[in-house]
Amino acid sequence: MQPRIRNLSIIAHIDHGKSTLSDRVLELTGAVDPRDMREQYLDSMDIERERGITIKAQNVRVHWRDHVLHLIDTPGHVDFGYEVSRSLAACEGVVLLVDASQGIEAQTLANCYLALEHDLEIVAALNKIDLPAADPDRYAGEIERVLGLPADQILRISAKTGEGVPDLLDAVVNRIPPPQGDPDAPLAALIFDSYYDQYRGVVSSVRVMEGTLRAGARLRFMQAGAVHDVEEIGVRTPASTAVAELGPGEVGYLIAGIKDVGEARSGETVTEQPRPAAAPLPGYRDPKPMVFCGLYPVDGDEYADLREALEKLRLNDASFTYEPETSGALGFGFRCGFLGLLHMEIVRERLEREFDLSLIATAPSVEYLAHLETGEVVEVDNPSAMPPSHQVEFVEEPFLRATILTPTEFTGTVMDLCQTRRGEMDKMEYLSPERLELVYRIPLAEVVIDFFDQLKSRTKGYASLDYEPAGYDRSDLVKIDVLLNAVPVDAFSTVIHRTKAQEYGRRMTEKLRELIPRQLFDVPIQAAIGGRIIARETVKAKRKDVLAKCYGGDITRKRKLLERQKEGKKRMKAIGRVEVPQEAFITALRLED
Repeated sequence: MQPRIRNLSIIAHIDHGKSTLSDRVLELTGAVDPRDMREQYLDSMDIERERGITIKAQNVRVHWRDHVLHLIDTPGHVDFGYEVSRSLAACEGVVLLVDASQGIEAQTLANCYLALEHDLEIVAALNKIDLPAADPDRYAGEIERVLGLPADQILRISAKTGEGVPDLLDAVVNRIPPPQGDPDAPLAALIFDSYYDQYRGVVSSVRVMEGTLRAGARLRFMQAGAVHDVEEIGVRTPASTAVAELGPGEVGYLIAGIKDVGEARSGETVTEQPRPAAAPLPGYRDPKPMVFCGLYPVDGDEYADLREALEKLRLNDASFTYEPETSGALGFGFRCGFLGLLHMEIVRERLEREFDLSLIATAPSVEYLAHLETGEVVEVDNPSAMPPSHQVEFVEEPFLRATILTPTEFTGTVMDLCQTRRGEMDKMEYLSPERLELVYRIPLAEVVIDFFDQLKSRTKGYASLDYEPAGYDRSDLVKIDVLLNAVPVDAFSTVIHRTKAQEYGRRMTEKLRELIPRQLFDVPIQAAIGGRIIARETVKAKRKDVLAKCYGGDITRKRKLLERQKEGKKRMKAIGRVEVPQEAFITALRLED
C-alpha cells in the first residue's frame, strides 16, 4: 500500500484557485456524486462560503489510477498562514498554484519558501489559462526566474473547466515521493488539526509517521500525558468512513472520546501506551497573537454566555487567546488576542452567528514592552494598563517585515504609504520589467488598522502583501487618555507615536463632541498625555429659561434668578456624571475612521 500513497497540500496566494482545484479533483476521481457537487465543496463554514475564502485547512482522500492521494486544501490569507505550515508537516509534496493572469504574488513566495523549508517536492501549475488575460508563457518564465522551478515542468491548467487537471494528478503521482515509515515500528502519529463535535467529543486529523494506528488500541498523548482508548479511526472521502487501521504515511481522523481539547492540541504526538515511541515528533510553534482587542457583550447579562462561546470556539481555532478584563465604561468582558485584523473580524462574526451574541469590540492594539525605571519589563496589550509616564524609561513596540509585490507604476505611491507609516526600506527588487518586490520593516501598530485597505486602493487592487514578525524595537510612544468632565474613560485610551498624538487627540475630541448628548452643565472633553492637555472640545449645557415668568420689573430680580441658576449648575457639575450612550462607544471605536 505504502508505495502507492501520495500526500500533498495545495498552496497559493488568495484567490488563485485552490478550492476550485479541490472541487475538480473530487469530481475527476469520483469522490463526490455529481448530484451532490457544489462550489467550494471542502469549505464547510457559512462564513467561508459567503466570503469566498478558506479559513480552515481541510483534508480528503481520493483514488487516482490505482494510487491513493491525501489532499489538503489550505487557506491563502496571510492571517491563516499557520494553518498552511501545519498542513505541510503532514505532506511529502505540494501543488503550487499561480494565477496565469497575475503571476507571482506575495503569498506565493511566502508559501513556496515554507514548502522549501519543510524540504517538500514542488509541482508548479499555472491556473486560469481559460481567462482572456492569461499569459502563461510570460509567467512561466517569471516562476523560473524568481523561484528557480524549470519552466518546461510547469503545468498549464484551468481548475474551473477541468482542462489539464488529469495531467496535474499524473505529475503528482510521478514527482511526489511516497511516504517513508516502518509499519512494525512503535506508533508515532502527528495531530495537525482538531475540532469539537458535541456528540462525539474531539475529532482530530492525524498523519501516521511510523507504526500502525489500529481501532481499539490504547493510546498515549505524549505532550498532554493523557491516555485514551480509540473509539473510531477513519478517512474522509469526503464523507467520514471508518477503517480498521491506518498505516505509515496515511492521513485520517481519530476519535477517542476526549472531552478536554487541551489533550489533543495541534502538534501533539500520539503513540501506543503498551509500546510507546522513544520521543515525540517535532510539533509546531504555537502561533503568537499579534493584535489585541476587548470584546464586551452589549447586554451585561450575556457575560457567561460569551465565556462559554469563547471556550467552544477555541477548540476549533487554537490560535486566538482570551482572558477576562473589566472596563469602567463597558463593564465585564474579555481581552482577546488574534493573528491579524481579518482573523479578529472572523472570530467576532462567528461568535455573533454561531452563539447568537451581540458584542462591542474596542479599538485593536498591539503588545508593547514597557521598560520601567526599576529595570522591570511589563507586557502591555491594553493601552489603559500602560504604567504612568514618570515610571517608564522607554517603550518597545513590535515590528514586521512586510513584503509588497506591486506593478512598477505604483512604486512611488506604495513607498509614500510605507514611509508615512514609519516604515524603513530593507530591499527593492525587480521581478520583471513590470513587477517589483519591496521589503519594508514597519511597526505592527501602523499595519493593523487600515494599511491593507490603503495599499489596495492606492494600487487599484494590484499590490499584494505578506508579512512576518521581526522582533521589538524602541520607539517614541505616548499614551493618550480621553477625559470627560475631568474623569478618564479607559475604553478610549490608546498608545500612539508622539508625532501623531496631537492629530489623534483633536480627531477624537471632535468626534466625541458630536456623539455625547448635551447635559445640564458644560462637559469638557479633553485628550491628555500624562498631565498635559493636548486637545479640548466642550459640549455646551442645555439652558432652562428661568426668566420666562419675569415680564418687565426690576433688573435685580432677574439677576438674582440667573445667579441662583449659575450656582446650581456649578454644584451639579461638581457631582455630575456624564452619561455616555452605548452608540457613542460603538461609533467612536469604529475602525474605518
